[in-house]
Amino acid sequence: MFDMLIMLWPVFALLMLGVLARRFDFPGEGFWPLAEKATYFVLFPVLLVARLSQADIGGVSIGGIALAVLLLLLGGSLLCYLLRPLLKLDGGEFTSFYQGGVRFNTYVGLASVAALYGEAGLAVSAVIIAFMIPLLNVFCVLVFTLHAGGSSGLRPVLRNLIRNPLILASVFGMLLNYSGIGMPPPARPVVELLGQMALPLGLLAVGAGLSLKALRAVGPALLGASVIKLVLFPVLALALGQWLSLGEQARNLLVLFAALPTASSAYILARQLGGDAPMMAAIITGQTLLSAITIPLMLGWLI
Repeated sequence: MFDMLIMLWPVFALLMLGVLARRFDFPGEGFWPLAEKATYFVLFPVLLVARLSQADIGGVSIGGIALAVLLLLLGGSLLCYLLRPLLKLDGGEFTSFYQGGVRFNTYVGLASVAALYGEAGLAVSAVIIAFMIPLLNVFCVLVFTLHAGGSSGLRPVLRNLIRNPLILASVFGMLLNYSGIGMPPPARPVVELLGQMALPLGLLAVGAGLSLKALRAVGPALLGASVIKLVLFPVLALALGQWLSLGEQARNLLVLFAALPTASSAYILARQLGGDAPMMAAIITGQTLLSAITIPLMLGWLI
């Protein structure tokens, strides 16, 4: 565990710097939403294209990863539904609890992968992301439809998925790789420089988006969602990785992504589709802070 903590501490140090920057209003309130937007639409997609287009992913079991991700999300969904009666959550509360139990923070994930596994790990992670993001969005919208009445159907979600920059970047990067084109030499230094900006700026933006005041609303739902997401999810991922014979690297990366805190974007979805937004803010903040301990602990134990 100590070795994992040493390798991952810069990730969480940047998160805390983001918290402090927001606390002292530096460089200004309007900066952080724009920084997150630039990271999401430009810097992270460029990073994914750069890594996927140049990586050796011929030995990656894409079908096995897709099946593992699907089974992982189904297992997490089952755990959330089993805990709902015990926590006595109404429809809106359950949707936020569910997002806290199954979603993952891409920025924290890719930064952790870069720290632990380098460029080869980022390429395999892009494959995991390409399957996990669309499945998660479909699952979450179905839960909102069933329990909060906040969705008009899957069509708007599917339309947004088709335009999702991270999915498009993953697909484009794999096409460049499998076609043999790769990253054109003139573009390589440019995308490398842009990609280097993605992880630090993304982490700072995540930290700036945390709401420490929201932790006043801490309750059983935060504890339950955190146990599922930060403890049970990675154990399930390890079992699936071994059962499906994914290979050591793909299995370990699946465990890492399963151990991540929930996504910051879950708050926006909760607010738009009828979830419990204050509970969602508490879960996002609480899990992100807890993950500084649980990620090294779970990875040190499981892999």
